[in-house]
Amino acid sequence: MNSSLTLSITTFVYAFASFFYVGSWTFKKNILAKIGFFILVLGFLFNTAGIIMRWIESYQMGYGHAPFSNMYESLVFFSWTVSILYILIEIKYREKIIGVFATPLIFLAIAYASLSPGIGNEITPLLPALKSNWLIAHVITCFLGYAGFAVAFGFSIMHLIKSDNNKDNTLFSLFPSSSVMDELTYQMIVFGFLFLTIGIITGAVWANSAWGTYWSWDPKETWSLITWIIYAVLLHLRVTWGWYGKKIAWVSILGFLAVMFTYFGVNYFLSGLHSYA
Repeated sequence: MNSSLTLSITTFVYAFASFFYVGSWTFKKNILAKIGFFILVLGFLFNTAGIIMRWIESYQMGYGHAPFSNMYESLVFFSWTVSILYILIEIKYREKIIGVFATPLIFLAIAYASLSPGIGNEITPLLPALKSNWLIAHVITCFLGYAGFAVAFGFSIMHLIKSDNNKDNTLFSLFPSSSVMDELTYQMIVFGFLFLTIGIITGAVWANSAWGTYWSWDPKETWSLITWIIYAVLLHLRVTWGWYGKKIAWVSILGFLAVMFTYFGVNYFLSGLHSYA
């Protein structure tokens, strides 16, 4: 078994996890969410194995680099980071219903990597600019930040739906209380903001060693800064102005849209030093 097959299996395992979580919510059967959680953990283990195998395969091919160098590998790692973060949240808070929105995000990310014809999954040599020990630190911290924002986005959607559907006889009444989702959203944004900040700093140091400048206003850099500013404003509004609830949820959604444009939009619509990503 090679990494490509392992990660293909991972895609289907995550799909089954999503199916059971959604089924638990739809049919109001907690046992389905419990099954979904164990399937999600299994998917995470396959995901981990696939990343490790791909790393080993790159050395066997003579390239010898961490599997974080292209869109396919970054999506695989993004699924991994969201998965481990959500698993830890569910273990801590025992709120299985929140997997209804988290697990589809995990599945969609790796499914896009596996099934999109425009994304190649071949292991290729690193470009000269990527040959740095800063690669691992920069990518890991940035994607931990993205994972935090992704989970916060899911909580924000749930919060808005919960606020507009308070009747006890609806499926939305199964969601955790608005105060719980508000606090989870805030915690995930703090987590994501911390790691995005570290990611931007490590990226600047890396840029200086690769191109001789800490900041060049490359489109990816610029949109990373825009994303950082949006979440910095959100935290300021929360701490200083006392914003809670739906207001913070809407800003969280705006921030995640900026994350998605930084991740995908820049690559497809703008050109720059990060076009390889």
